[in-house]
Amino acid sequence: MREFIQLANAVKDSEGLGNMKQKITVFGSYVTDLMSRTPHLPLPAETVKGTVFSMSAGGKGFNQAIAAKKMDADVVMVTKMAKDPFGKLALDLMDELSMDTSHILYSETEGTGTALIMVDESTGQNEIVVVPGACGAITLKEVERCAPLIQKSGYLLVQFEVNMDAMERAVEIAHEAGVCIVMNPAPYQDVSDKLLGMADIVTPNEVEVEGLTGIKVDSEESARLAAEILHKKGVGTVVITMGHRGSFVSTGEEHRLLPPFTVDALDTTGAGDAFNGGMVAGLAEGMDIWQAARFASAVAALSVTKIGTSKAMPQRSEVEALLAE
Repeated sequence: MREFIQLANAVKDSEGLGNMKQKITVFGSYVTDLMSRTPHLPLPAETVKGTVFSMSAGGKGFNQAIAAKKMDADVVMVTKMAKDPFGKLALDLMDELSMDTSHILYSETEGTGTALIMVDESTGQNEIVVVPGACGAITLKEVERCAPLIQKSGYLLVQFEVNMDAMERAVEIAHEAGVCIVMNPAPYQDVSDKLLGMADIVTPNEVEVEGLTGIKVDSEESARLAAEILHKKGVGTVVITMGHRGSFVSTGEEHRLLPPFTVDALDTTGAGDAFNGGMVAGLAEGMDIWQAARFASAVAALSVTKIGTSKAMPQRSEVEALLAE
């Protein structure tokens, strides 16, 4: 499969469709993040006074696209929102970063999605409830209109935060065109082995990989066992993000546990998105999977040193400085 993708991309280059940095299409969610910071996360039936509230552009797909863009990637975002104040937050940030907004879809019946986020000030840990709104109502006709964009991309990055039938069709289009598919199975949902088998790279965290494999991942050995199950389902490369333990990468022939970067975490919200966006950006400019995973770890580490999600994504210069230490 990997050789086929490389051949397909070589053909695109010969036809003038490819560049040194391959295009990334992110097909995923946009929601507005409504975030509050509290001394501790509330217990059931407990009311806790918060200290800070903020509203910003977010959603797994959007955060990943922003992270990739700030790593200088050639990235296009496909999502759906309403023409409302929440949607305007996304468009304003995309304009600020000179991102292509021509593939943003608009709903006349659903409002822009929202994410309710609580962050524990003492630990940086969080709890999140997502209401997808418009990005959970992408039609198959809208996906088909995006087919030429997907087919000319080097990479398709997807998550499970939009309606699954639309995401699955986007994956099928990419698979048929030989586009490298990076699947971030978040938030976890039951999916078919057929869908997983179309992914070239799958990037679950510990919770998601347990759902996909039944293996509780809390060590390098358990990560290896979980990766073996995913390989048997047809996944080419498995990248498991393991928080303070680092990231586990398995190609089927080789596996490594890559250590994390040590930083003072303020807010872990969006760390996984930073990792995914950074990793695909690295791959699209020619890094191998090991280099791209280390690059992604640096992007994720820096993202947790700031409050927020999309606005917490670091600059390329900051990442390069951390890697050089």
